[in-house]
Amino acid sequence: MLVGERMSRAVRSVSPETPINDALAMFKKEHIRRAPVMSDGKLVGIISQGDLLNASPSPVTTLSIWEMNYLLSKVTVKRVMSKKVITVNVDTPIEEAARVMADKKIGGLPVVDGDKVVGMITETDLFKVFLELMGARDKGVRVTATIDDKPGELAKVTKAIADAGGNFISFGFFAGQDASTKVLTFKVEGIQKEKVKQLLGNIVKKFWDVRQS
Repeated sequence: MLVGERMSRAVRSVSPETPINDALAMFKKEHIRRAPVMSDGKLVGIISQGDLLNASPSPVTTLSIWEMNYLLSKVTVKRVMSKKVITVNVDTPIEEAARVMADKKIGGLPVVDGDKVVGMITETDLFKVFLELMGARDKGVRVTATIDDKPGELAKVTKAIADAGGNFISFGFFAGQDASTKVLTFKVEGIQKEKVKQLLGNIVKKFWDVRQS
């Protein structure tokens, strides 16, 4: 799965000269929390809702509403935007974009195709991918269990379920409590909860959770 398949394509951008009040109004209208800053068709920065709010006056200011509006009209996006923009390409793997966002503690990245900004990939887009990967919207038996991290153990699990007529809806493979184990979280349909526990009882090391969901 690549970024280009999951990004938001309707990119709302602002110019460096946009007053921050206008940018905030646009963010509210479009229900977004960040936007690329474009100048003459080129990406020159990125602005977030937090950047704009931090540039706004404190509620305990002694300025009058007219004074605040006047001062805010003079503050533009250029003054508060981040100039060092991290981008990803349309053909970047989705997990690589997620790693960058997690490591850099940012909620979204502009997506480029060559020199052109063609989309945004955000934490909301990644949450949607996670929901699909974990089968969160599908009904079935959800299992979390620990297995030995050695060749053939995963195949034993999938074969036991398939031979009993079960169909995998989702499958996740995660690090275990130590280097010798892995944790599986999967969801299956076409088979009952107790049957799943019976089939896998001699294969997995430990069941953490088995439920109908």
